[in-house]
Amino acid sequence: MSLLQAILVAIIEGLTEFLPVSSTGHMILASYIMQIHTIEFVKTFEIVIQLGAIMAVVYLYYKRFLVGFSIYLKLGVAFLPTGLIGFLAYKSIKAYLFNPVTVSVSLITGGVLLIVLDKWSEKKNSAYADIADISFKDALKIGFIQCVSMIPGVSRAAATIFGGILAGFNRVQAAEFSFLLAIPTMFAASGLDLLQSYDTIQADQINLLLVGGAVAFIVALLAVKAFVSFLTRYGFRHFGYYRIILGCLFLVYAYYSGMQLTVD
Repeated sequence: MSLLQAILVAIIEGLTEFLPVSSTGHMILASYIMQIHTIEFVKTFEIVIQLGAIMAVVYLYYKRFLVGFSIYLKLGVAFLPTGLIGFLAYKSIKAYLFNPVTVSVSLITGGVLLIVLDKWSEKKNSAYADIADISFKDALKIGFIQCVSMIPGVSRAAATIFGGILAGFNRVQAAEFSFLLAIPTMFAASGLDLLQSYDTIQADQINLLLVGGAVAFIVALLAVKAFVSFLTRYGFRHFGYYRIILGCLFLVYAYYSGMQLTVD
């Protein structure tokens, strides 16, 4: 992986981690296009830049965690299904579903659902004055829906926003709960992967990790702020259109380029 490739992948991660478009799917597609082979360092790099993006949310929403203990409990309950199912099934999912066809189909399907969600939620009022007021039952409901996002291309953000609206949030509240739920979810997933692969890092690769993490942090910082503003004005439908177009384009690209379904 070159420095330019590292910066491009980090930009993609920062832009897409908290948007309902699938950061994992985008990185898989980008790796195919840039011919980045899935060696151990690339896996570690993707983990580090995810942590960089997550730190952007910690920075933006740290005050939320200082006003009371309730939000910790609700996020913990929402994290439980993903933590348990991810621990049991993540290796199998990664082995069999991390390919461009799965990503493309997931992007298209999720895009259609986002367009439907946009129409359904347009005038929806929240059942809660604040996201910390959500019931434990509804928090658990969001957690189970988040499990679907382990399929690459689905998008953790899209799944949790969808779950948040079903649970009674309005659009902005659903997005903010999704941002906060990313912290325990991604720290757990990334931390586990990093523990398993940190000993493969070589001295000359540390600069790539530092640059990638910093770029992902800065880009995610800007993306989260822009997303809330965009969501308030335009809703979800444009993300749905984007997903459908991207998924279709990549299926065509995969077909005509003779792309294999797995990466070496």
